[in-house]
Amino acid sequence: MTVVAATATGLPALAALFGLLFGRRVRPILIAVPAAAGAAVLAIVVAASIGDDVRESAVRLTPTGALDLTLGLRVDGLAALSAVLVTVVALLVQVYSAAYLREDPRYSSYAALVSLFTAAMLLVVYTGDLIVLLVGWEVMGVCSYFLIGHHWETTAARSASIKAFVVTKLGDVPFLIGILVLATGADSFRIRDVLAAVPDGGAGWVTAGTLLLLGGVAGKSAQVPLQTWLPDAMAGPTPVSALIHAATMVAAGAYLVARLYPAFLASHATLVVLAVMAAVTMIGSALAALAQEDLKRVLAWSTVSQLAYMTGALAVGGRDAAMFHLLAHGAFKALLFLAAGVVIHVAGTGALAGMGGLRRRAPIAFWSMTAGLAALAGVPPFSGFFSKEAVLGAAEHTAAGHGGVSTAAGWLVLVAGLLTAVLTAAYATRVWLRVFFGADGSARAGAEVPAHADAADYGPVPHVGEAPAAMTWPLVVLAVPTVLFGFAAFTGLPSFGSALGYDELTPHPLTTVLALAAVLIGAGAVAALWRRDPAGDPARMLGPVRGPALRGFDVDGLYGVLVRAPVRLAAKASLFTDRAVLDTYVKGAAQSAWLLGGGVRRGQNGNARLYLTGLFAGVVVLAVAVAVSA
Repeated sequence: MTVVAATATGLPALAALFGLLFGRRVRPILIAVPAAAGAAVLAIVVAASIGDDVRESAVRLTPTGALDLTLGLRVDGLAALSAVLVTVVALLVQVYSAAYLREDPRYSSYAALVSLFTAAMLLVVYTGDLIVLLVGWEVMGVCSYFLIGHHWETTAARSASIKAFVVTKLGDVPFLIGILVLATGADSFRIRDVLAAVPDGGAGWVTAGTLLLLGGVAGKSAQVPLQTWLPDAMAGPTPVSALIHAATMVAAGAYLVARLYPAFLASHATLVVLAVMAAVTMIGSALAALAQEDLKRVLAWSTVSQLAYMTGALAVGGRDAAMFHLLAHGAFKALLFLAAGVVIHVAGTGALAGMGGLRRRAPIAFWSMTAGLAALAGVPPFSGFFSKEAVLGAAEHTAAGHGGVSTAAGWLVLVAGLLTAVLTAAYATRVWLRVFFGADGSARAGAEVPAHADAADYGPVPHVGEAPAAMTWPLVVLAVPTVLFGFAAFTGLPSFGSALGYDELTPHPLTTVLALAAVLIGAGAVAALWRRDPAGDPARMLGPVRGPALRGFDVDGLYGVLVRAPVRLAAKASLFTDRAVLDTYVKGAAQSAWLLGGGVRRGQNGNARLYLTGLFAGVVVLAVAVAVSA
């Protein structure tokens, strides 16, 4: 199995290499799509065959003293199912992109970067060594920089790519230190050895290492306080958003915690910090999603909120529930982003104010996006209902005092999850009504498209009109797991349940009733406002909170005060020190040497009489000195 997994990782990596070298000579679709399809087939083979087994293989890369680096693979049920999600979504994104960017002059490099991105995520999923995982982790960051900035001719794309790179790298600094702390404590970089070295009662090095790892988790998964890069990443092409926000980069943080979960469970302090981070993130980002005026930004903030559900489940001991929601979210969020691309393609804008009545003009997008929004809101029987119930059930279990996690963390995640369910149903219903019902957006009286929500600011719309088949049939494919994935877990599908190790995902009936009531409250409030004023925006229900929520609660401004201003001040002080102090010393030393050289040069003029006079004067001085001293 490890050989098959390695081949699945290598295929998109080779496709990236060939695409960069020969993309202008050979049609990129002939390189990228077959490689993605091959990787998907191999990943499915691994997932179907792994069962309860754990397969490992390792090759020593180089001796480094006490801690060796190994190129190793560790394939278990968690890795196998995650790889299926990554490869299937990557394949659909490659097919979708071939139509979406068919006239883009940079499509060849784009396809190669998507292949490299896929290979990097598979490396993170399959690897058994923390340093090799770090390599895949960083390659994803570099690829995201180029893919988000694909439309580099626009200011928004350039600034968004730089912001995503800088913010995620800010989290990667403690992440790297955390890896070194864990490896030093376990005397190995291998994940197997690190987990085996974790003592039952925990240890200082475990707490320090896991807390530091949360920096990278917050950066990659866009959790508070490093969430601001994700909404701006909408400047990239829509299929890039589907890839990054559904199956790869943002899911890497939650996947890493699940991969090293015994270490995190051994540190109660880390889990409490994770619970607080998740609760604040899921509520704040859900409010931001409800206030947004651009379709892709709604989905972006929704991604941040749903990732917080995963980290919240991990914080209360619900690893299985978190991974269930990761897989379900990967399917329905990829569906939502690709469907949003079709909607924007048809409407010619990404602004909600410019949409409306599109259910007849884009019927496939309407039905698929309806399924995706229902899953997002947690409407039964869609996959999101089952996965969210699993998360809330895990929080309820911990809040009741079961398990070894703090009950306070359980209550915090449970209450935040229910409040977020209300907000999620509200913004999902708002999007559904504003995009597909009512009058055509261009005919709405008084409808104004905000400048920051215009499609031109988030990548140009490649075409306007009817979407091609290559952009619509991936929606149909993704709609299948969106509708049926939940049944696979709760009906005990052998290949699913045994691979991920689910014991019990069913919450208490009271929690289910509360979750369904939350959905009804959120959706009902928006529907009532819509019925009263179809031309208005139900987001007005937020009142004075709407402005701050639209701006992401001004976290960027806070960073400007706390980080950017001090850094600029330090840079100015450094510049002054460099120019006024260091340069002065350097120039002074040079000037002194020049003056001294000039004086010496005047004495060395070739006049013999001057030399003899100087010699005689020197002898006289020495003689006088000797006489005086005697």
